Amino acid sequence: MSSDRHVRPSAGAGGHVRIEPRILYFGTPVALLSTLNGDGTPNLAPVSSVWALGMTVVLGLGATGQTALNLRERPELVVNLPSEDLWERVERLAPLTGRSPVPGGKPPGCRFEADKFGAAGLTELGSDLVGPPRVGECPLQLEARVREVRADGSGTHVVVEAEVVRVHAAQDVVVPGTDHVDPGRWRPLVYSFRHYFGLGGELGWSHRSETPAGR
Repeated sequence: MSSDRHVRPSAGAGGHVRIEPRILYFGTPVALLSTLNGDGTPNLAPVSSVWALGMTVVLGLGATGQTALNLRERPELVVNLPSEDLWERVERLAPLTGRSPVPGGKPPGCRFEADKFGAAGLTELGSDLVGPPRVGECPLQLEARVREVRADGSGTHVVVEAEVVRVHAAQDVVVPGTDHVDPGRWRPLVYSFRHYFGLGGELGWSHRSETPAGR
């Protein structure tokens, strides 16, 4: 008897079906990455592919964007983590690029914007150890230096590994008298399949979302 098992493509015992989603943004905190352009002005870009291990952060970025270009040439950044109430300002940044002309591969409707902070209504704050500014409205701000920028297997993205060298936290999200973030007060903005969530119900959705609100 053959050891191969026949698996039918229909829903199994767990009620699963095969799907082919266009994206796999399955729910991670949003980050606003501030970097420096060649002329010394800041660029600000929202990303949703980010994770941390110890004091290392790993980021996934579009290969043709201004942020990837900046980090190859000037390997410093601030990873700013917005709270859920900032979702509308984050979304203002979504259709903007810091590159002119707009590079190929950007979604329809994407346009160049030199002043990303101004366009989103966000405040620049000086950093302690790196050149790019922090976003004043973000409760957590991670100054970091890049260790490596490498292409992913598809060639359409880059993977950035960076070391966090300083952490700034709003007083109201810190456990008093400690260096710990209070998870009961920290309200991260989460991006799940192009919709914005807090730690409760849905707050809104991206202009690129292909699913209706509340679905």
